[in-house]
Amino acid sequence: MKVSKIASTLEGSEIIKIAGQINELKSKGEQIANLTIGDFDSNIFPIPDELKDGIVEAYQANQTNYPPAEGVAVLRENISAFLQERFGLSYNSKQILVAGGSRPLIYGTYMALVDPGDKVIYPTPSWNNNHYCRFTGATQVAVKTSAANKFMPTADDIRPYLKGATLLALCSPLNPTGTMFAKKDLEEICDLVIAENKTRSADEKPLYIMYDQIYSLLTFGDQFHFDPVTLRPELKDRVIYIDGISKCLAATGVRVGWAFGPEHVIDKMKTIVGHVGAWAPKPEQVATAKFLTQTKELNSYLTTFKAKVQKSLDTLYQGIIQLKTDGFAVDAINPMGAIYLTVKVDYIGKTTPEGNVLKDSAEVNFYLIKEAKMGIVPFSAFGTDSGVNWFRASVGGCSHEDIEQMIPRMRAALSKLK
Repeated sequence: MKVSKIASTLEGSEIIKIAGQINELKSKGEQIANLTIGDFDSNIFPIPDELKDGIVEAYQANQTNYPPAEGVAVLRENISAFLQERFGLSYNSKQILVAGGSRPLIYGTYMALVDPGDKVIYPTPSWNNNHYCRFTGATQVAVKTSAANKFMPTADDIRPYLKGATLLALCSPLNPTGTMFAKKDLEEICDLVIAENKTRSADEKPLYIMYDQIYSLLTFGDQFHFDPVTLRPELKDRVIYIDGISKCLAATGVRVGWAFGPEHVIDKMKTIVGHVGAWAPKPEQVATAKFLTQTKELNSYLTTFKAKVQKSLDTLYQGIIQLKTDGFAVDAINPMGAIYLTVKVDYIGKTTPEGNVLKDSAEVNFYLIKEAKMGIVPFSAFGTDSGVNWFRASVGGCSHEDIEQMIPRMRAALSKLK
């Protein structure tokens, strides 16, 4: 049967495919350390009690009709105050759009800015930009990054591709790596965008930055989150931010995200998201508005939550580094933010006990699922080629005990490869 050209080019999520394999094994009683989905086991990482209570109260108060297309007014006003308090960013409520998590907002950004054939630049690995390019018919420019710079793009990586581009999609802390922009690197990228826009006439579409900072409050140690407009205020009319509570409050299923940026873009995004009907549920919006003003409770939650996430990431990192010290072909990048660890498993080309050669990163991964009872995600799911031997490990769906018990299984599984 014939379908649309866009539909025929779309691919299913590699992450969901891997999760399906894991769920099949779990249904057979297998104990699997599931480090695949960028989600949280809500029994391990529950949302704040005050937020949960606020949601229940909003339902009991019959806040169950359609919300405004741009989001409940008090929520947008409180987001405005929150952005000023947390990041020193000044955006009024008309420059803020609320939606059902960050995905509709990313989609809305692409649809508002990108015409078929327009050039969109994004680093690899990164999350889902390839799919959004297909939705809009954009010309994709996937910029390769390196482990040497923690898989964060640099100005030198991006510079050759900026001429004529419409959108530069960036994320920090980065999904899938859990790494972050250094101040100097982001400043240099911002300066490139400023310089490029100065070359364009008033009749030309400017170059915009989409800056996904959904993990910005999940940073560890002395790591500091930087953003384009704080570093270069003259970019304020050229940056669309993606943010929300999904990750920083372990509230992935609550579906409250927000975008903020120049009003003329946000207004068009409101129309797009409104026609799709991708609003956040009204009770969740009302509860989020209230919780954003409860600074003491919010800070207390973040302190406890971040410490728990960091403990899991550190245990996983130390386990991988110990394997490396013991001679295994693995490595990891010290976690900086988000819920991810970047892990190297350099076993492409090795042979399993059954005599099968592991031809690419996906086969290495499925070997680990079967033999080590652990699931991670190859960077090929985030736009790299299948020969890249780096993987994303997400700790949100695992207990600390699960991670501790997984490392010996990984050791045993890798020991069997020749």
